Amino acid sequence: MADQLLKTAQDLLEGQIDFEGQKSAELATTLILAGTGLIALVLGYFQENIHVTLWVGLLGTAFAFLIVVPPFPIYNEYPEKWLRTDTGVSAIEVDGKRIT
Repeated sequence: MADQLLKTAQDLLEGQIDFEGQKSAELATTLILAGTGLIALVLGYFQENIHVTLWVGLLGTAFAFLIVVPPFPIYNEYPEKWLRTDTGVSAIEVDGKRIT
């Protein structure tokens, strides 16, 4: 029973994403953090308040976390087709050479 519970938890939390999803997540993170950092700097400068800068930066970081960390389906639109492990193949051929 514990194994089944662990398996269910793993399936829910694993969150696989593909390579294109990783690229999108990295771009989103960069844009969100750069944008909120710039906004935080400008607001803090004009209000002459470091707390505004820090809070806007913290909110931008939290927003980036909520957008990028959960495994949304948009991050797994192009899943890789991996080789099956039960094929019994013990070697791979690369450039005409057999590698075991």
